[in-house]
Amino acid sequence: MHTSTLKFILASLFASATLVGCATNTPVLDEHFGEAVNAAKAQQTINPDASLNTDPVAGVDGQAADAAVDRYHKSFVQPPATTNVFTIGVGGGSGASGSGTSSSGTR
Repeated sequence: MHTSTLKFILASLFASATLVGCATNTPVLDEHFGEAVNAAKAQQTINPDASLNTDPVAGVDGQAADAAVDRYHKSFVQPPATTNVFTIGVGGGSGASGSGTSSSGTR
């Protein structure tokens, strides 16, 4: 009975030593987590102090801005009808194909 207890203890020590080798330790990666996102945001920001500017926006009056916002909101309620792009330019008319000239370069 004493040998089975010793075998169990040795097996437990061996298993725990093996599992310690499998553990990941990534303090370097965790320490730099999110730096790429923050760098990308900083590169895409034109003026980081824009929120500190309290001057009113010039160039658009309130009525025109309100109408533009209303048109924008209504565009989601009923979007404009899409056209079939395959029918554009197809059909009659006096285009290059009806001019009587050949595209091969010989006349």
